[in-house]
Amino acid sequence: MREQGQVCYTFEAAVEMAVSMEEEGFRHYLTAIRKVTNKGAREILKDAALDELEHKHQLEKALIEGSMAGVEEMNRPVKTMNLNYVLAKKELSPNSDAREALAYAIHLETGSIDFYKRMSEGCAGAPMAGVFERLLADETRHLQSLEDLYEEHFLTEN
Repeated sequence: MREQGQVCYTFEAAVEMAVSMEEEGFRHYLTAIRKVTNKGAREILKDAALDELEHKHQLEKALIEGSMAGVEEMNRPVKTMNLNYVLAKKELSPNSDAREALAYAIHLETGSIDFYKRMSEGCAGAPMAGVFERLLADETRHLQSLEDLYEEHFLTEN
């Protein structure tokens, strides 16, 4: 992931950067899918990769239309458990299981959140801030669903 300074871009440049970010995330998932053999791990990674593709598609559509539909709606990030702080960040191996795949996906989504947060802060007060705030909110929803899945299957009370 590239470091971005506190600067705001034109709509087109900002969306192009976001498309690149989503493509990078998709490629990470695709590489992981090709690497792991565990069926559950592959399903988790496949679902996350498809989310990245959907995001990328929405962004490319926004490039064609010149705006991003629904920027005003759902632009509030959701609270997450911040599991990335307690889960080890490591590369997947062919023997990685669903738990490791979820941890991997949680770290990738956290990287996307950090990117969109920096971009929305760099555009604070500018019209582009809304686009990045929506993308940030979408990514936090993705992260929340991954964390919920992790909690459901691996953070049992017993």
